Amino acid sequence: MSILDKFKSGITTDSPEQTQTYAAELASVLPINLALKLSGTLGTGKTTFVQGLAKAWGVQESVKSPTFNLYSIYQGDRQLVHLDAYRLNHPSQAEDLLIDEFLKPPFCLAIEWPEKVEGWMDEDAWLLEFNIENDHSHTIKLRIPETL
Repeated sequence: MSILDKFKSGITTDSPEQTQTYAAELASVLPINLALKLSGTLGTGKTTFVQGLAKAWGVQESVKSPTFNLYSIYQGDRQLVHLDAYRLNHPSQAEDLLIDEFLKPPFCLAIEWPEKVEGWMDEDAWLLEFNIENDHSHTIKLRIPETL
């Protein structure tokens, strides 16, 4: 089973390291110039997942949640733009950040709390749904738009 098929079926992780390992595997097959919507409540592993993407693409900087500065830009083999939309209340606020002006191919735009900016960068974005199960394991499920 390919890594894409595993994510589409839903994967289970038991540690931050395992989440990062799965993210790195997925990073190797992600199309370039892609927006990823990372949906899930606090503590489900969204930022940990972005850390795994960053490692896979050779980002040397420490990746942290950009909640207070809204987004961070990292350069590795691929530009990684990490947006935390938690404090935004409308898609126009995301547009006002002019992130699309900073995107330099090949890039990946990872958006935490995408429901806060629903309708912005949605057309071809892939959705990753993060959850915590009763046994405290974490699950991640990938949804790819049918138009792709």
